[in-house]
Amino acid sequence: MGVITYDHEITSSIPPTKMFKAFILDSDNLIPKVLPQAIKNVEILEGDGGVGTVKLITFGEGSQYKSVKHRVDGIDEANCTYSYSIIEGDVLEAGDLEKISYDVKIEHAADGGSICKTKSMYHTKGIKEITEEKIKEGKEKARAMFKAIEAYLHANPHAYN
Repeated sequence: MGVITYDHEITSSIPPTKMFKAFILDSDNLIPKVLPQAIKNVEILEGDGGVGTVKLITFGEGSQYKSVKHRVDGIDEANCTYSYSIIEGDVLEAGDLEKISYDVKIEHAADGGSICKTKSMYHTKGIKEITEEKIKEGKEKARAMFKAIEAYLHANPHAYN
């Protein structure tokens, strides 16, 4: 097994704590509301939302994939960090990937907003290359979700205070 790692940053005008609450802590409820074409629903299969929780994420009509199982690997509200892995689903079923892990940290930006730093780790079966196109596609989807949450927070300034 090999691991291919990519880093990605997205800036926001929303402060880190508020963005973390919306984008991470309440994402199971909020993302299907603001981007139903991306994620139709999220169902907890095991756990209480904390470390070890396994969720079934069903993608919306606009997705090329049907669903994935997502495991919470770590969560630290005080430091706005979250780690999770895609452990099952048609994203992996092409046969090249064992799992995809993500480490997310939302930090303070100098302008009072935040920077979302994500490290993506593609755990490959054998020695495989992940195409730049596939990486770019994943980054674009993450950015679209992040920016949709940001727009929601601007339109609803009292949410997640």
